[in-house]
Amino acid sequence: MSHRDKLRDYFNEMVVFKDNRHNNLKDLLPQSFLRDWLLKKFQNEDGNTDMEGLHEFVQRFKPPKDDWELIKARLRDGESVKLLAKVDIEVNLKSNTVAFSLPDYNVGTNETEIEPHAWEQSRDELVRSDVQWGQIELVYREPSDPRKRDGKIMMRRFMNFCPYTLDLEYYKDMRSEFTLDEWIDVILEAMDYNATGYTDSVQKYTTLSRLLIFVQNNLNMIELAPKGTGKSYMFGNLSKYGCCIATKMSRAALFYNLASHKEGPIFRNDFVAIDEVQTGTVNDMAEMRTALKTYLEDGVFKATDGSVKPSKAGMILLGNIPVDSMDSNAPMFDYLQEVFHESALLDRFKGFIEGWHIPRVHEDLKMNGWALNTEYFSSILHMLRSDPSYDRIVDELIEIPDRADTRDTTAVKGMCSAWLKLLFPQVRCADDILYNPDLYYQFKDKCLRPAKEARAIIRRQLALMDREYANKPLPDYRVVKP
Repeated sequence: MSHRDKLRDYFNEMVVFKDNRHNNLKDLLPQSFLRDWLLKKFQNEDGNTDMEGLHEFVQRFKPPKDDWELIKARLRDGESVKLLAKVDIEVNLKSNTVAFSLPDYNVGTNETEIEPHAWEQSRDELVRSDVQWGQIELVYREPSDPRKRDGKIMMRRFMNFCPYTLDLEYYKDMRSEFTLDEWIDVILEAMDYNATGYTDSVQKYTTLSRLLIFVQNNLNMIELAPKGTGKSYMFGNLSKYGCCIATKMSRAALFYNLASHKEGPIFRNDFVAIDEVQTGTVNDMAEMRTALKTYLEDGVFKATDGSVKPSKAGMILLGNIPVDSMDSNAPMFDYLQEVFHESALLDRFKGFIEGWHIPRVHEDLKMNGWALNTEYFSSILHMLRSDPSYDRIVDELIEIPDRADTRDTTAVKGMCSAWLKLLFPQVRCADDILYNPDLYYQFKDKCLRPAKEARAIIRRQLALMDREYANKPLPDYRVVKP
């Protein structure tokens, strides 16, 4: 039985059929998780999709940004408007109201409010994260007095569009029905890649390494790669719990704006990808470096007003480099923007992804067949972040050498735990690995080894830019013996 047949048997409600017609939906629906939700809605059990109905639904409920003025006119004329949208909530204790923004339409919280009954009905859904995707119904509340400008766009209803129950334990159990090679293909295809389009396991494994920050809290990484390998798409559209931002950075935009009391994306996502990091700019370099060092080290942002704000979001730097510079033994960090040209800052990034092992996106890499619904899969990755059992298992399994550097240990353990969550989620305790020879070897080879290699590249790059890091190889972390 093929792994796709197994998927249909074991994950029946969580699979969709993806083919080239659906790949063409990217212009209409760039978010993979939203596309797969709609495929599930308009697809029958044989995988046939009512494309006409799907397009009509999108045109009606997810109009383009340019249509916002028309939407406002409809609201002003007394219509209720239903949309599929990303919602960012903001609780105002002074006014005892809850406002929302619609980032895709540039609608801010100063224009909006959630009706009390809608808040009561949907609060549990909305507070899971500051940003939620869902089906919303909007109406317009006229100003209380013609001379006042207190008219508001009101949210009358919110409904999360997840059409199934997320059972993490079931997902873990079903992993045992697949071989490791089959499971790797399952994950790649959930990411919209056709597993048969890769030429070797190195390409597959490097692609999977992009998911490490999806499943592990406060995991900070760097990827340098050629153009066209799907970096921006992967981190910007695979999961509703992450975001990919431009490289014109500021402390206020990334972390916290003291003037507006607005938290940045670091506090509203599982991870933040900073794209095109070789060309970006920073408003205040010293201020940004200070903020980054503290956050990357401790997972907190210390504001100038004395407040301390924690977050579990990871950060990944994404950049393009020339082909002749793609060598982990040659200086590559010179291609990062100047704010990152400091060894003490870069040491806080835990691992490096050699993105040149990932092929450029080509037609054979586009998914064609039954695969896990990306919305379901990305939600499972989000849930795995909150499961502490994998960190405990890694703590029990990894031997720490004497005098090992704490940053190295934290990095290797963090990435090892992330690989364990991705590849072997069925593992419930350390003994599951210690007393299973196959799993024991696979854990060493597929979890610990790549974690050590990713950290070792950071070490080598630091040694090339700062003599203080020279002649300090990565400690020899090993798995305890059964």
